[in-house]
Formats: sequence, structure tokens, C-alpha cells
Amino acid sequence: MKVKEIADAGGVNPDTVRFYTREGLLNPSRNPDNNYQHYNAEDLRRLRFARKSRQLGFSLPEIRQILARADDQHSPCPMVRDVFQQRLVDVEREIAELQELRTRMISALSAWQDMPDGTPDGQTICQLIEHWDDPSSTSCCEEPTS
Repeated sequence: MKVKEIADAGGVNPDTVRFYTREGLLNPSRNPDNNYQHYNAEDLRRLRFARKSRQLGFSLPEIRQILARADDQHSPCPMVRDVFQQRLVDVEREIAELQELRTRMISALSAWQDMPDGTPDGQTICQLIEHWDDPSSTSCCEEPTS
């Protein structure tokens, strides 16, 4: 298979095939007549595996490590479980952080809803941001009076 053919069969674009080839995940042979790369069924299997691994959040170095263990006839499954379990903990932490950010954003938008736009005056840049969590500031974002 040529690059376009394996890309179509693997559900990726040709640039992905080229990238994975450069990264050593795929090992095509070279056609001696035209020097084109030729991919086989094993390359397609590895390409599909890499695509699924990326969809599950595995990094390229992790995928490389999984494939290397499999190439050495060792089961990568225990490592996959361990990495995935830690990744799930990280994702859950990120989700919690994003939920906290969402709450702060909703709070800020609510506080800013009826506030006028302020003009930078050398002391402030945007009073909306600078005073959004300051409970003592009741006059946030009002235009300075001269």
C-alpha cells in the first residue's frame, strides 16, 4: 500500500501516516524501482492501533513504548492499565478544575452584566477583571469623574 492507500484504510490523513513513519511507529519497505514507501498489513494494524490509542489519550511516547513491548513479545497490558488509571485521575482533576473555572466565569459574567465599561486611566487596565472578586468594590468599572 502507498501512503494514500494506508491512510484511507486506517481512517487518517496521509500526513498522519508520514508522521507516524518518521516517529518509527510504522516501518514501510522501499520500492527499489521508484523508492516509494510500501506499507503492509502489519503497518496498517499498527496505524489503527496508534489511532485508537490517541483517541484514548495516550501520548506518542506511550504508544511507542506499548508497541516496543509488544514487539519484544511482552504483554503491554499491565503498563496500559497503569498509565490509563493515572491518566483517568489526571482527567478527573482537570474536569474538577474546569468546573471551578466555569463557576468563576459564570459568577464574573453575572457581576459584570450591568456594569459600565471603564476606560484605562493609568491605574487600571480593565476594572471588570481587576475587581470581579473584590467584595469591597461596589463601584467597579464606573467611569472616573473629573
